[in-house]
Amino acid sequence: MSGNSFVNSLPLYNKHFEHSITILFDFQSCLFKFVHRLNREVITVIKELFSLLAVFIALFLFGMVVMKAGLFQLGQASFQKILYRLTNSAWKGMIVGAIATAILQSSSAIIIMTVGLVATGLLTFRHSIGIILGANIGTTMTTELLALDLSMFIVPLLLIGLLSLLLPSTRAYSIGCLSFGLACIFIAMDGLETLAYPLASIPSIHSFFDLTNEHELLGIGIGTVLTAIIQSSTATTAIAMGFMSDNVLTLQAGIAIMLGANIGTCVTAYLASIGSGRSAKLVAYANIWLNVFGVLIFIPLIGWLSSFASSLTSSPMMQLAHASLIFNVLCSIIMLPLVTYFAKFVEWLHVKEV
Repeated sequence: MSGNSFVNSLPLYNKHFEHSITILFDFQSCLFKFVHRLNREVITVIKELFSLLAVFIALFLFGMVVMKAGLFQLGQASFQKILYRLTNSAWKGMIVGAIATAILQSSSAIIIMTVGLVATGLLTFRHSIGIILGANIGTTMTTELLALDLSMFIVPLLLIGLLSLLLPSTRAYSIGCLSFGLACIFIAMDGLETLAYPLASIPSIHSFFDLTNEHELLGIGIGTVLTAIIQSSTATTAIAMGFMSDNVLTLQAGIAIMLGANIGTCVTAYLASIGSGRSAKLVAYANIWLNVFGVLIFIPLIGWLSSFASSLTSSPMMQLAHASLIFNVLCSIIMLPLVTYFAKFVEWLHVKEV
């Protein structure tokens, strides 16, 4: 190409260059708009998912409160009498605590009753330790129930609950609370299972779950903090079950969260003991140390517990429920012969604080 031809073709090259630049800027502008729109859509979806998660957790807790209200109407006074009369030894206290908690569906409620009985002098601190051990076993019955697929009973339970609540009888009201509360719990469980996969598909949350699956101590910390906030170890375990059902969390991570939930649930009893006498505060401290020691013993055994629970059933939710039952039963059996020494340890450790 001659010099004159090159010079003459420059305007054409410039025109093509300008046109390419214009197309590039238009493409970049469209890309920015698309990304911005996509980011807004993603943020909206994330907000909706977390809003639904909060709704289902609230519904679960509401169901627990309503169910407990019905059960308390039926048996709170009688249980207080039973706790007072049949707890003159640690093993009797453990049996009574386990049965009472399985029926009332709340270990915190039984421990708070125990704090009250000790505060009024109707029960000694050392006899209360057996009740705490039993309450830890009894609360696993709720977890076993949640692991069952009872979604087919949601509509009948709702109908029975609503109809019973309309009746003037106190017993009918209690049955209505129990039925309606159970229905709410099962609805919440279905919702948590449904949300597990969409939440886990968000990259940052998926990375967080990966960390939880890899680091058991992180799982224990999550279980402790979450339970301390929502005041329900059962709800925390139920959330873990929902994520396990979609294979988002491994069984070992679920067990770690369950262990942490056992520590977090001690907050309720500790708050109940504030302002009480020396013995009542010792009950709260004993509850904390029993769960902390149990978790410390089982941290190295999480792998074994996971393998053993997996051999019992193929359902991830049932595996976690069985692991919770095994953990609490073994801890209680180990501690039962050592109740006297444990009581002395708690009294020695907290002598100045109480």
